Amino acid sequence: MSVLLLVLLVALLALGYSSHLLWVAAAVLLFTLVHRGRRGGSGRQGDHRGYDDHHGYEDYGDYRDHRDQQHRWDRRYARQHRGRQDRENRRDRDRNRDRNRDRDREEPR
Repeated sequence: MSVLLLVLLVALLALGYSSHLLWVAAAVLLFTLVHRGRRGGSGRQGDHRGYDDHHGYEDYGDYRDHRDQQHRWDRRYARQHRGRQDRENRRDRDRNRDRNRDRDREEPR
């Protein structure tokens, strides 16, 4: 089918010198071919399973459910371990402050 469309495109380009309307038809056909080629399907509505549309899920509902579940998990995990992370950050901050204080005492100015 694409060979037939390419032959039609070449014919429209060749005949476009006689009528500008054929140039427009060739441009529309070229746009359609490029757009269909990016989608990677045969162009039929039922056959299209675009990876870019729903990130590999069958339909948008599955994608949305997974996205929402992941968002809830991320929020729960961050809230659950916030205290531990704060303690670790405080320990690191204190340890670095002590190191810098010791280093400043050792270096004469």
